[in-house]
Amino acid sequence: MKKSSITREQRYQIQVLLQAGTKPSSIALLIEKDKSVISREIKRNKSPSGKYHAHYAQQLADLRKERFKRARKLTKEMQASIIKELEEEQWSPKQIKGRAVKKGLAMVSHERIYQLIRLDKEKGGELYKHTRHRLKHRKRPVGGKKVIIKHKVSIDVRPSVVAEKARLGDWEMDTIIGKNNQGAILTIVERQTGFLLMKKLPNGKHAKELAKAVIDLLLPYKNSVHTITVDNGTEFAAHQLIAKKLDTSIFFAHPYSSWERGLNEYTNKLIRQYIPKKESFENYNDQIIKEIQYKINRRPREILGFENPKHVFYSNLDKKVALAG
Repeated sequence: MKKSSITREQRYQIQVLLQAGTKPSSIALLIEKDKSVISREIKRNKSPSGKYHAHYAQQLADLRKERFKRARKLTKEMQASIIKELEEEQWSPKQIKGRAVKKGLAMVSHERIYQLIRLDKEKGGELYKHTRHRLKHRKRPVGGKKVIIKHKVSIDVRPSVVAEKARLGDWEMDTIIGKNNQGAILTIVERQTGFLLMKKLPNGKHAKELAKAVIDLLLPYKNSVHTITVDNGTEFAAHQLIAKKLDTSIFFAHPYSSWERGLNEYTNKLIRQYIPKKESFENYNDQIIKEIQYKINRRPREILGFENPKHVFYSNLDKKVALAG
């Protein structure tokens, strides 16, 4: 049997053949693939309009590939190299990672290197003294009491349909933090359409207040909230309250695995165009936050065939309502 992966060129072949009215079983014979591979490719990578476009399909495939990467394992050789470059050269974790990539050497992420440094400090080591900021720029505490979020459900058991973006109603959730760690903005993004909801949290990352804000934002769309994926921040400690009120399931990504919430990370960067880092949130009232949300939801997206998230989200929402009616 031929390899199951589909290349960029084959995606354009599939598009042309579909437009010519060729059946998936015949396409499979023409490009020498199993018919199940072709059927799955068309189903997983079709656009929100229901049509198959090669460019859009390739973007989805690339994003899925990136999102399912797993962090490299920290080997003894890597650790020795990290310690040497910290102690002898005082390189930053990003410089260590970047130099290794340039030389074609295996290396963990710079976040994983920071994790190694923090763990070393907890054990009484002095690696942190070789960093320029001595970890003082890291807002998360190195020592002290660790807050444990109870009853977390891992992304490992999240339904596969979520990764495929095959339905409306799977969301990602995060927070953006203000200057001097004061205040926060809740961001929630629907995975299939990129539709964004935002709300300012005046008291910062307070778990119960955040839960109430999430419920307020998503309650109007309760029937289209199948899952929510979050990181391991303590602001999500009241996840069970959210799940109960919205009748949904909440899944926690792996630590230091931002690609597992890639769309949310990307959307937060769009927001930073309007609210730069290190800027006080006191300058942004609820009305300004809403205006930023509206602007981002009106932006045409290439991955949506240059439609905007608002239009695609509500069009698909109307379809679900019509089917239920």
